[in-house]
Amino acid sequence: MTDTLSDTFAALADPTRRAILARLSKGEATVNELAEPFAMSLPSISRHLKVLEGAGLITRGRQAQWRPCRLDAAPLKRVDGWLEKYRRFWSESFDRMDAILTEITKAPRKGKKQ
Repeated sequence: MTDTLSDTFAALADPTRRAILARLSKGEATVNELAEPFAMSLPSISRHLKVLEGAGLITRGRQAQWRPCRLDAAPLKRVDGWLEKYRRFWSESFDRMDAILTEITKAPRKGKKQ
């Protein structure tokens, strides 16, 4: 059994792959269209696409000789679910810090008359 969360994070670790996903969030694109903004060969782009496809982040269709790529956001939803507990942790931590700061600012200062 493969760890899909690790596969997703490994795929997202590369800035080129993140840029490809950002482009695909706007709609499907061919390999040539995805390669345009990068100074790399088509085989290099294809390797990035294979990693993204292996992680389940994209799918490739078939239209005649073209193989358009599409974003599949399901793995990103799993990442979001995993991150949710940490989001709650930070939110609760900030709420506690806010309460402490509120108490500190309301407390009378030593040496000052009220």
